[in-house]
Amino acid sequence: MKVLALLHQYVPVRNAGAETMLHGMLSALARAGYEVHASLSMQVGEPYVQDAVQVWPRTEGQKANHIPHLHGTSLLIAHLDNSEPAAFLGHLNDIPVILVHHNTFDVSRKMLHFYGARVDLVVTNSQWMTDNLHAWHAINELTPPPILIMRPLERWPVGPIEGPHDRVTLVNMKRLKENTDGGWLTKGGETFWRIAERMPNTPFLGVKGAYGDQAPGQLPNVEVIDHVPATQIRERVYARARVVIMPSNYESWGRVASEAMACGVPVIAAPTPGLAENLGDAGKLVDWQDVDGYVRALQTLAMPGPYAAACKKALARAGQQQRLYDAEEAAWLEAVQRVARSSPSSPPKTPVLV
Repeated sequence: MKVLALLHQYVPVRNAGAETMLHGMLSALARAGYEVHASLSMQVGEPYVQDAVQVWPRTEGQKANHIPHLHGTSLLIAHLDNSEPAAFLGHLNDIPVILVHHNTFDVSRKMLHFYGARVDLVVTNSQWMTDNLHAWHAINELTPPPILIMRPLERWPVGPIEGPHDRVTLVNMKRLKENTDGGWLTKGGETFWRIAERMPNTPFLGVKGAYGDQAPGQLPNVEVIDHVPATQIRERVYARARVVIMPSNYESWGRVASEAMACGVPVIAAPTPGLAENLGDAGKLVDWQDVDGYVRALQTLAMPGPYAAACKKALARAGQQQRLYDAEEAAWLEAVQRVARSSPSSPPKTPVLV
């Protein structure tokens, strides 16, 4: 059965959390025997295969066009900017549609109820996002679509990784900037520099993110490296990290925290609903602007006893998340099979344009 994902960019060209999560979901389908394709509306280049997923970038000089890849498709999957095209193509061509939500922004929720939009299943990345989506529907007196939770986890190794583990680390140094929906979002780049300035004898590592304006700075105790893809981040980043900090003002889950804990690295993070759910009792929560709070927490983890206890908690939480991933991957495969059964036995030979 052919599954077509409508996306803007894809790994390994873009390795942000949304793309990495989608690749995990699509590669799981490919391993299960589905014929999986990804049609890209923004990324330009030659076709390629990534872990059994056939990727079709946009042809340079041409407008985005998913139509040539629609033939024979039994299921559409999309996220972010391609959610609307997928929903309308699904409606016009009688193809089931699964949308993946990475945030709680109004633009993601309102389009579920656009006239003529088909949405058979919504995938959220956390329990709090699911609760938030149900609450939004209740307030607006709307019926929610079926919702499945699949957290952005992977079947990665869980255990201490060999390395110097001598640096306080931030992955994605994105600074505060207005988002497309009018809100202001940051990964805590400015806070990172302020903490490093307060702790001149502590080595810091800043890793540039896959997107966003990165907070500039220069201090003798700070090393900044370019973006590192998920396939290399354990050895190149977490092996060097003593503690990972995440002073973000918005995270729907926070994949970096899960990756760090799987390597036995403690996490200090802002108390966003997503990070609080992700860390459980394994992390320390500090407001994203509270530089004093981060300094105090890092000073505590500089002591051997508290640090060893924090590492142990991180690994225990990572073990829990691995069991959760196994269950959620099985639920994802079952949901795809169930949704796909609602498609016609013979997909339209001539796709209908939006």
